[in-house]
Amino acid sequence: MTFKALLATQDGKTVSTRVVDMSEQDLMPGDVSIAVDYSTVNYKDALAISGRTDVIKTFPLIPGIDLAGTVEASSYPGIAVGDRVVVNSWGLSQTHHGGYAQRARVKGEWVIKLPEVFSTRDAMAIGTAGYTAMLSVLALEHGGITPDRGDIIVTGANGGVGSIAIALLSDLGYRVIASTGRLQESQYLRDLGAAEILDRKTLSEAGAPIARERWAGAVDSVGSHTLANVLAQTKYRGVVTACGLAQGLDLPASVLPFILRNVTLAGIDSVNAPQHVRVEAWSRLARDLDLAKLARTTQVIGLADVPAIVGRIFEGQVRGRTVVDVNA
Repeated sequence: MTFKALLATQDGKTVSTRVVDMSEQDLMPGDVSIAVDYSTVNYKDALAISGRTDVIKTFPLIPGIDLAGTVEASSYPGIAVGDRVVVNSWGLSQTHHGGYAQRARVKGEWVIKLPEVFSTRDAMAIGTAGYTAMLSVLALEHGGITPDRGDIIVTGANGGVGSIAIALLSDLGYRVIASTGRLQESQYLRDLGAAEILDRKTLSEAGAPIARERWAGAVDSVGSHTLANVLAQTKYRGVVTACGLAQGLDLPASVLPFILRNVTLAGIDSVNAPQHVRVEAWSRLARDLDLAKLARTTQVIGLADVPAIVGRIFEGQVRGRTVVDVNA
């Protein structure tokens, strides 16, 4: 039986992709086989497909770090034929075929049963970006940050992590400041729940090692000077979560926020998080995420459209979440 897939190949340093027909025999080993409904395009997917960084470790490979669909065969305990499931990260799009295909075969320990409230399309409107946003919210809560402690700033607010973080935090009662370079999208951010919009220019250049206290916590997907400035303006015993590097992987910061204000910098790893953490995150998403707000963040494309969206992501022209209908 053949199926459609977006296959990435490499010629020298150049990575290219095309839609091809593949067979079940082309899939990699695993104890769960899935009929895929949807995947999504994250920043990491854009890095993989463009070849800007060495995300893909072996070629040829089907990219796509997320997938959602229905189990067709399983020898893994607790996962049965007919289960609706989601897979985020692990080895997908690095060493194992990913979600940009109509079929997948993966390790059972990578698979999470989808909460009943979500369709498979909802699951990919959330994707790794939304799951990462929830991990960030959990880290803020673990650090003792409650709505009465003060504002939460979300950087990269128009992106996938940022959009869903704003929706989650605002509905949990936090006052959210959205940092964006696209002020024309302010109404979109306010509709998600942002109370204040901040021009990212105020954070993206070199700043003071410590500055006036402004927020109790942060969800940062940008890194570099932006993260350094967020730390410098975080209140005493605040918590800042770091999950991305859109501006850069450097951190030109000072130790002063940590030793003078007892600020916590919490790293967020969505790739290798253990299964119990993933189950908690998806359970909380099912409880706390407003599906109407999720729908506002989402556009749907087909497999063949994935490469074209990548350039727009790097240009900062993609808002919210991009779902890939692999059967379109």
